[in-house]
Amino acid sequence: MNIKQAKDYIENTVRLYLKKDEFGEYRIPVVRQRPVFLLGAPGIGKTAIMEQIAQELNIALVSYSMTHHTRQSALGLPFISHREYQGMKYDVSEYTMSEIIASVYEVMEQSGIREGILFLDEINCVSETLAPSMLQFLQYKVFGRHSVPEGWVIVTAGNPPEYNKSVREFDVVTMDRLKVLEVEADYKAWKEYARHKGLHAAILNFLELKKEYFYKIETTVNGRNYVTARGWEDLSEILCLYEEEGMKVDESLVGQYLHNDRIVKEFAAYYDLFNKYKKEYQTEEILAGTADGEIAKRAKKAAFDERLSLLGMLIDKVVSETREDMETSDVLVELLKNLKAVKAAIQKQEEKQKITLEQMLENQITGRNRALENARMAGSLSDADRRKGKRIISFLEEQKKQLMLAGASDAEGFELIKKAFEERTGRLKSKTAVTRQRMENLFGFAESAFEEGNEMLILVTELTVNSDSARFIGQFGCQAYDKHSKELMLSERRNTLLNEIETLDLN
Repeated sequence: MNIKQAKDYIENTVRLYLKKDEFGEYRIPVVRQRPVFLLGAPGIGKTAIMEQIAQELNIALVSYSMTHHTRQSALGLPFISHREYQGMKYDVSEYTMSEIIASVYEVMEQSGIREGILFLDEINCVSETLAPSMLQFLQYKVFGRHSVPEGWVIVTAGNPPEYNKSVREFDVVTMDRLKVLEVEADYKAWKEYARHKGLHAAILNFLELKKEYFYKIETTVNGRNYVTARGWEDLSEILCLYEEEGMKVDESLVGQYLHNDRIVKEFAAYYDLFNKYKKEYQTEEILAGTADGEIAKRAKKAAFDERLSLLGMLIDKVVSETREDMETSDVLVELLKNLKAVKAAIQKQEEKQKITLEQMLENQITGRNRALENARMAGSLSDADRRKGKRIISFLEEQKKQLMLAGASDAEGFELIKKAFEERTGRLKSKTAVTRQRMENLFGFAESAFEEGNEMLILVTELTVNSDSARFIGQFGCQAYDKHSKELMLSERRNTLLNEIETLDLN
C-alpha cells in the first residue's frame, strides 16, 4: 500500500481502538489492541502521517526513535526497595519509570489530553541488550514494570533489512501480535500531500516530468545513493528561503538534500530553466490578464514538457493565493465566534458581576494561547492551526490595545471591534474577487494557448484535487472552472459509453 492508504488504515484503527461502550469501557480491550507495525523504506513520510492523524483525531502524540535508546533509558534504572512480607523484611529490585512511559504521562499532565498515540520509530533497530525487552513491550505494552496508560495506541515503524544493516527480524510469536502494514513509496500519493503543503513548484513540476526520481535508493561502487520524499520536502523549504533572500541556488545546495549526482545535476539544470520560463513567459502578467498575445502563441508551439512547466507555475501561484484566502476566511470565521461570545457576555452580565470589555478580550487571548500550548504539548498542532491561532490572537491583542487608547465604554468599544472586523471582512472580499479573476485569466490563457488539450484537463484536475482551491471555488465560485469541468466530465462520460458500446456483442 502507499503512505496515504496506510494513513487512512491507521487512523481508522486508532479510532476503533479508542471507541467506548455505554459504560465507558473500550470496545476492544487494551490487551487485544494489537500495536501497528509500519514497515517501509526510509524517508517516505511515516512520521509525518502520525502527526496528521493526531491532529485530525485531536489526540496527543509522543514520538521516539528507538535507535537512540539504551536498555536503561527505555526500561528505567534499578533501585532497591524495602518490603515486608509475612513479618519478614526483604530488599527488592525495582525500576524507575521508563523515560518513554514518563513522557506519555507528562504530555497528559501538561496538555490535559488523556488519549493519544505512542509512536516508536525504527523499532526493529534496537540494541542487542534492549531487544528482549522490546519484544516484551510489543506483546504486553509494558516497559520494565510500568505499562502504557489506557487510551494510548501503540504504533511502531521500521525499515526493511535491505535499507538498514542493523535491522533485526521479529520472530513469528512477535509478528503474530502486530498489525503489519508494508508501505511503498508512491509519487501520486505524495504529490497530493506536497500540493497541500505548498511545496516549491519547481520540485513538483520536475517530478511530473521525472516521476522515477521521486524516490530512488541504489548501491554503487562509490557507496549508496539515495533520494527520498523527506529530501524533496526539506529542499523545498530551503529553496523558498534562498529565493526570499535573493541567494543563488546551485548544485552544492541541492546535493545537501538529494544524494544522487545525476538527479542533483538534472534538478539544478531544471531549476535554472524553471526560473527562465517564469521570467520569459510573464507569469504574473498572464494571471493579471495583461500578457502579450505572443506569449500564448509561443506556449502553443512549445514542447510538452515546457508547456507543463509553465502550467505548473501558474497553477502553483493561483493555488497559493487560494490557500492564503481560505486561511484568512477560516480566521474570520473563528473570530466571529469570539466576538459573538463577547457580545453575549456584555448583554447578559449583571452590574455587580460586570467585567470590562478589555478583560473579556484578555480572557479570549488567554484561552486561545492555552489551547495552542496544549495542542503543541500534545504534538497535535498543525502548521495551519498554529497560523490561524496566532492570527486570531494578534487581532484580539490589537483590539485590546486600541480600546485602552480610546478609553471608550464597553458598548462603544465593541462597535470599534466590530468595525475592525468588518474592515477585514471587506478586504477579504476584495482579495477573493482578485483571486477569482486571476483564476479566470488563467483559464482564458489556457484556452488560447492549449485549447482543449491535456493541459486543460490537468488544470481542472489540479484545482479539483487541491483542498484549498476546491474550497475557494466552492465558496467564491469560478465560471471558467465550472464550464470546463462540466465539459470534461461530459467528454469523459461519452468516451466511457463509446468504450462500453464497442465491447458489446451485438450478434
